[in-house]
Amino acid sequence: MRRFSLVRFALSALLVSPAAGLAQTPPAPTPVPFAEALQRAANDLFSKAQLDAERVELVIDPLIDGISAAQSTSTRSMQQSLIELVGKSYPRFQMQPFSSETLARNPVVLIGTFTAVNNAGDAKGARDAYRICLALADLKAKRIVSKGTARAKPEGVDVTPTSYYRDAPMWTKDPTTEAYIKTCQATKLGDPIDPAYAERLNVAALINDGILEYEAQHYREALAFYRTARALPGGDQHRVRIGAYLASSKLGRKDDAVEAFGDLVDSGLSGNQLMVKLLFQPGSTQFIANPQVTEPYPMWLSQIATRAKQKGACLEIVGHTSRTGLPLVNERLSVLRAQYVMDLLQTGAPDSRGRMIATGRGFNENLIGTGKDDASDALDRRVEFKVIGC
Repeated sequence: MRRFSLVRFALSALLVSPAAGLAQTPPAPTPVPFAEALQRAANDLFSKAQLDAERVELVIDPLIDGISAAQSTSTRSMQQSLIELVGKSYPRFQMQPFSSETLARNPVVLIGTFTAVNNAGDAKGARDAYRICLALADLKAKRIVSKGTARAKPEGVDVTPTSYYRDAPMWTKDPTTEAYIKTCQATKLGDPIDPAYAERLNVAALINDGILEYEAQHYREALAFYRTARALPGGDQHRVRIGAYLASSKLGRKDDAVEAFGDLVDSGLSGNQLMVKLLFQPGSTQFIANPQVTEPYPMWLSQIATRAKQKGACLEIVGHTSRTGLPLVNERLSVLRAQYVMDLLQTGAPDSRGRMIATGRGFNENLIGTGKDDASDALDRRVEFKVIGC
């Protein structure tokens, strides 16, 4: 009887005090205003850097969105703030341009991501905060020598993509940008730098030059950088293909633009997936009424149909919507948009009938997930073309 009482007492104690038997979930981080969050992450990064040298050459590989890998108004402002902070408070670090010449001297590279998240960790919940991740990668030691993280409130944050990323016709997972994100987010102090990132840094510097020239409307110079990058080992990248298409389009080189877009399509079909930004009017299956945006759509769709036929590929056309609106309405709308695109493809290529199906995901597979319905979350309103068995 005494043994039974002791067992009952122990069970009661566990029920009354869960911490005695189970590990408690740590509380969610507390987001702070954007500027304060960046300051906190940056001070941790620079003050705790494990470096022996008194003077350290530092370059910034431009900060990116942690999901789309795009540069935005916010990532650009973060980068400028970091440069100003280093000049004011951390003179040990000597800022240098992100160039092949500087990289040849094996500097320390600052990388960073800015990612919309659900602060409580609910993968399906609304993204109500931004996670800042900063890292210092020492190219000489080939390891991560410092990290800094913080959570920012969404108020006052502008994640509108810069013009290169806004104008990009499609998106795909790119091994190089994924290696950048992994090096920032999935490492701890002392970890080696991901070789897939380090080995392509010279190409990344050329791509960055091309992006800056494109955004300055220097399209010939931009195209030259992309072509140079493409010829180098590791230059066969999605960002290079995008840049070649955009610059050729701006220069009015229609044949080159068609060929460059076809190259994008072939690359996507080889990976069994194309994610194309076809922008629709809100709540509608009609494209937005902006000829400057929609003018190339017929060429895009023609290239997708032609290249898929050449490869003998069958396609599942998948519509997506942003989080705005009711789930059931969005699911139906996403199917109707996919059906509309499929009809356009089959009108231009009647022999493709029977080789395509249309489906929709609503907002269940959002990439950005902020529901702003503007340029910042255009990827959430994409149309996917997935290669499927025939």
